[in-house]
Amino acid sequence: MIARPRRRPLPMPTNLAIALVLASALIGCASAPGGEGPIAPGYYRKAIDSPIRTEQDRRLDAARHPAEFLPFTRIRPGMRVLDVSAAAGYTSQLLALAAGPTGTVFAQNPRERPALSRRLVDHPQANLVPVLRPFDDPVPDQASKLDLITIVQNYHDICNLPVDRAAMNARLFAALKHGGHLVVTDHSARSGTGLADTKTLHRMDEAVVRAEIERAGFVLEAEGDFLRNPADPRDQISYSSKIPTDKFALRFVKP
Repeated sequence: MIARPRRRPLPMPTNLAIALVLASALIGCASAPGGEGPIAPGYYRKAIDSPIRTEQDRRLDAARHPAEFLPFTRIRPGMRVLDVSAAAGYTSQLLALAAGPTGTVFAQNPRERPALSRRLVDHPQANLVPVLRPFDDPVPDQASKLDLITIVQNYHDICNLPVDRAAMNARLFAALKHGGHLVVTDHSARSGTGLADTKTLHRMDEAVVRAEIERAGFVLEAEGDFLRNPADPRDQISYSSKIPTDKFALRFVKP
């Protein structure tokens, strides 16, 4: 038998090589379901610009800063999320749009919220699930191994109710995966006021939030300044303030 020399592979055409590199890069930018990888450019903007969002929600965007809030939460396609004290569903719907059809967002309220029900009647979202649960135990049975939990501008309201916040935070900690996140935003009270302004000014002392949540086992991972307003004296009722309120944004992680 005559041994034939092995053929060398032909060099790849330059244009094809470039195309394959670009395709690989694009694939790398798409985060795996429930993962923490990079997100495709414009992904969050697509959620914010969704036609199912209401005009009222869009007016709230100026104060809520969703373009900064969504990346801060580190939400990714396919994630399982719990929005505590979802109210009418402004944040819940944004999170559901960002989690995509393979993700699920549980919108928790302690009682029926007609505005949330109406939102889902007008624009049904299969991955946005309203749940009625008490704040002491806000996690539904089907919501184990969560990737993300949010409490947006409502921690101070929870403080005004007969809620065992230590039990609530412990339940949230248990429901998250290791490496999962809890994001809390609220209207800032003056430092050192404790719980004195939660009912009168509807504001929250950031130090109290940090202490209570860290006591449950969470570790503070990041602070966001996208809701800050140094010009706010923090001595006015948050919902009737003539200027945008100063707000803190805290992202905790479950080690």
